[in-house]
Amino acid sequence: MERRTALGLLAGGGAAAAASFTALPAFGEESSAAGATGQGKATAKGGYTFALDRNVKRTTVRFTNRYGITVAADLYAPKNARGKLPALAVSGPFGAVKEQSSGLYANEFARRGYVALAFDPSFTGESGGTVRDVASPDIYTEDFSAAVDFLGLQKIVDRERIGVQAVCGLSGMALTAAAADSRIKAVATASMYDMSRSMSRGHEDFYTREQRQKVVDYVSRQRWTDAERGTFAPGSHEVPFDENGDVAPSNRVLPKTLPADADPVTKIFFDYYRTERGYHPRSINSTTAWTATTPMSFFAFRQMTNIDMLAPRKALLVAGADAHSLYYSQDVQKTAPETVDLLVVPGADHVDLYDRKDLIPFDTLDEFFTKNLA
Repeated sequence: MERRTALGLLAGGGAAAAASFTALPAFGEESSAAGATGQGKATAKGGYTFALDRNVKRTTVRFTNRYGITVAADLYAPKNARGKLPALAVSGPFGAVKEQSSGLYANEFARRGYVALAFDPSFTGESGGTVRDVASPDIYTEDFSAAVDFLGLQKIVDRERIGVQAVCGLSGMALTAAAADSRIKAVATASMYDMSRSMSRGHEDFYTREQRQKVVDYVSRQRWTDAERGTFAPGSHEVPFDENGDVAPSNRVLPKTLPADADPVTKIFFDYYRTERGYHPRSINSTTAWTATTPMSFFAFRQMTNIDMLAPRKALLVAGADAHSLYYSQDVQKTAPETVDLLVVPGADHVDLYDRKDLIPFDTLDEFFTKNLA
């Protein structure tokens, strides 16, 4: 399968499945955290894909964004917290929930002395929004600023020392939020994706002008279908094409079983979202798909247009040397070299930076925030 075609449809399609995914635990049961990564061997409870550090307290919280949507989050803080601490709003990847990668990051930062807020973007996970599994680059950008609102009202948080840490597809929204919200003093990303660029132009911008028009036409027709039925059908947020050059959407992000001819990128996503390593029943990537009309708003909303407004504040983009998404971080760094630094992690692919604590450069991220939230 041609790699860029497969990237448009992580669900793949293709040949009959060669292997079933790892048996998944029922929600709330104990599971072995982090699977084959060799990390988090302690038993994790309550549906989280990682073990809570013994020196960290996790509290379930809710806050409201500017659109009146209730955002669900977990607040992580050191158990021995004293005085006013630096804080981080944490979210991502796109289609994941706070019990997955973002929670792992928040847990680690809290262990290191930060207050960290891992949240589910609007319309996903436990957050509000009547239509489920719909993505909005505007509202997701707002969710970061709403998280800053919440953090800045906490007694243990120094509101002049608030930053953002984002993973994968929420990273573009985090950078967009930071450019427009100067309360965000520093921002770091891991395995950054620009979802607007990805949906409107394809991986490495491979869509032709004709293909882009076909995607627009597909999404536009789907709106008529949804309006007539009064429902919101699921479908590919990154639309692939078949061998005849026609759009070939799927109703899942990832397949239930891994096809024998699955491309390498589908395999790494499958290994996280569809196995015990990272599966979660509320994760769109683990179980279903976004609403089929999701690409429309990403065609209309370019991210990071005002990245120059981030200065003199700083950003650190972390990406794997073997990641198919590396070019996103490289291109952003080129647009603002005095403001944005790029750290390439040898031997890491895109998904490794979700949970591989032996590869995620937490020491460097800690140094970055310590310096830039001073």
